[in-house]
Parts: sequence; structure tokens; C-alpha cells
Amino acid sequence: MMTPKSLFFCVWLFAVPMMAQTYILDSAKDEYPFVNWKANTIKMAENSPAFKKLFHKLDTIANGGKKDLHIFHIGGSHIQADIYSNRLRSYLQTMSLSAKGQRGFIYPFSIAKTNNPGNYKISYDGEWTGYRCSVRKDSVAWGLAGVTAVFKDSLAHVKVKVNGNNYHENMYDFNTIRIFYDNWSSDYEISFKDDALVSDIKENKKAHFVEYTLAKTVEEVEFCIRKTEHSDQSEFLMMGIELMNDNTGIQYTSIGVNGGSFSYYDRCRYFDEQLLLYTPDLFIVSVGTNDAYHPDFNPKEYKQYYTDLIKLIQKANPDCAVLLTVPNDSYYQKKIPNPRTRIAQKIIYEVAKDQNMAVWDFYEIMGGFNSSQSWYTNKLMPRDRIHFTVKGYRIKADLLLQALANSWEKELQLPPNAILNQIINE
Repeated sequence: MMTPKSLFFCVWLFAVPMMAQTYILDSAKDEYPFVNWKANTIKMAENSPAFKKLFHKLDTIANGGKKDLHIFHIGGSHIQADIYSNRLRSYLQTMSLSAKGQRGFIYPFSIAKTNNPGNYKISYDGEWTGYRCSVRKDSVAWGLAGVTAVFKDSLAHVKVKVNGNNYHENMYDFNTIRIFYDNWSSDYEISFKDDALVSDIKENKKAHFVEYTLAKTVEEVEFCIRKTEHSDQSEFLMMGIELMNDNTGIQYTSIGVNGGSFSYYDRCRYFDEQLLLYTPDLFIVSVGTNDAYHPDFNPKEYKQYYTDLIKLIQKANPDCAVLLTVPNDSYYQKKIPNPRTRIAQKIIYEVAKDQNMAVWDFYEIMGGFNSSQSWYTNKLMPRDRIHFTVKGYRIKADLLLQALANSWEKELQLPPNAILNQIINE
């Protein structure tokens, strides 16, 4: 649950320089004995045909084979910050020369006046108002991102620049850009600063985007949004951007909005249409911290939301592996450890068993009930004991990487740590 102070903390994270990616679990095990290191496994993956297929596809890419593999990761503020999800993205996209994919779907959070991930930069002008699906008083059309920025004036410029993945240069050059928006009344038009850059234009009104094919590969682009009909009712609703190239390899799409929960994502009018544009191979669900935060948490409703999301994912790709992650232990209003996370944990296991999916139980790995106090004492969480410090997020990312690699090694009957060592030493 985002408070003004926790929002400040998220913004502060992006003032911290990103350091070179170094695997830190080996040194952390002795330093943090309160972590349940032995619990760091992907449970039930061995019983899922979807995970077997996923691990074989990952192995092909790791060994230099050319395949496309798409990972989605959905959550709340932990994912909007894109610290631990970007760390995983970086590991996987650099594990071989053939793993380098594209950046894919992003949201220009800066124009919505909220924290933007560090692996791309948004510059803009004009007056924009941001709306999040997780703010009850907000009411606007949302898409996959769960965030919409509204522009009502005459002219705005937006520049998108990719910064690699913080560890490798030139990772996310693109030659196609999709702009997702809600305005089909011809009140606004989009044009590019360099008109000659655009070689083709396609519209998809159902999923609410325009796709621009570029004449060359670039790492930044600037476009203009101009009002063509001067009406007080006119407005341009920015719902997202997608940066695409011709690379095969791994694409890791993170979808996160501060305060996000299942019920809030359910408010997104075009979520289904936009998700169905893709065929994910792995879908990581990290929704639950905000669902279980309040005393009015409804376990039955939570289970139904989870089940409905899995059905939507399977509609996009029946063979998609779905990894359900148990929310971290947290404090309610900075006062008491939240007892409802244990209820969410139980429901997640039930859903995974019913749907033949897998679980990464980060709640158990942290140390269980009230373990967030130990993480806070050791400077791995801030005072809210909901979010994590940069080091805390790095440990979380490395834990998930290790768990995925170990399951992958087990499925392919590889020596212990064979995959993990390849990834972290690449």
C-alpha cells in the first residue's frame, strides 16, 4: 500500500546510482541467518508440463539457439520500481549471445508524475495528469499498465530513450514503436520530430495502439501530440509504449503500478485486449501485498481473481507456465506484522494445485511471520517494512534466479549450479 512516505522512498531509489550487477547470495547467506535459505525452491514445477516446456526452451537459448521467449511479471510497487525484475531481466538477457531480446512494453511513468524505472528515460513537456487504477477516486480508461496520463492542451512532446539494462550497452535499440492511447475521435494526431524516420503506420483500434515502423534502428525517439480539434472536451489518454526490434531471445515485460491489487487491475478496461496481443511463455504473478494489506481482505474474492487471471493467461497461451509468488511478510500501518499474508499464502498454494502451476514462496523464504522486522533491522527493508532497500531487492532477485535455475537444472538433469554459474558468470 503506497503512502506519501513510501512513494518518496520509491522515488529516492532512482536517485541511487545503479551499480554493476554482481551475484550476492554467496556472501549474504552468512550475513543474514534469519533468511530460510533452504526454502528457496520453485514448488510443484516438476508436475507442470508448461514448466517442462519452459525450461527446455530456456536451455536452448542459453546454449546459443535462436528462439523467442516472453516473460511477463505483474505486481504492485515492487514491480513498478523495476529493481528486482530488471535484475532478473538483465541476468536472463545476457546469459548467451542469442538471449538478447527487446525491451518491449513500458509505461512513461514520468508524465504521470510517478517513479520511472531506471532502464529508460522519458522527457516531456505539456501539462499531464496521471491516474492510477489503484486510486479509488480516479476514474479513466486504463490498459495493461494500470496507469493513464491525460493531456488536454494543444501541444506536447515526448522523448523516449533506452539506457540499456544498466549493465550492458545497446541492449534495447528499437526499429518499431507502438503507442497505446485512447483517442479515436481525431481530436489529436501523433507525428515524429524526424518525419523521414517513419516508414509505415498500422492501427489496432481494438487494442488501442498505433504501430510505427522506423526506417532505421534507434535508441531514442521524439514524437509530438497535437490537438487538431479545439474542443474543451478533447483529451489524449496515454496508456503505454512498446519498443520493438528484430532480435530473437528473451523479452521480460514488467507490469506494475504502485498500490496495485487484483481488484484494481480489474478496473482496467483494455487490460484483456492488450494482454492478448502476446503469447507469454512464463507469467510471474506477484500480486497480493496490497490485496492482503487491509483488514477487509476477502479470501474467496482473492482466489477468484487469481483463477480468472490464470484463465486469461491461458487464453493468451495455453502452454504458458505460471509462477505464483507468495507476497513478502509486511507490517500493517508500520505497527504490527500483517497476519493476512498467511491467508494469502494458503490460497496461492490452493490455486497452484488446482491449476497445475508452480509456487515461489517468498513469505516462507523471508522467514515467515514477522520476518520483515529482521529484514528492516538489517537494512534490507525501510521503516514501512513493506518495500525493500536496493540491497533487499537485489537479494530477492538473486533468490528467484537461483530457484528458477535449480528447477531448470533438475528438469534437464544437469549438474547442480551448472545453469546458475553460466548465468552469473556470463
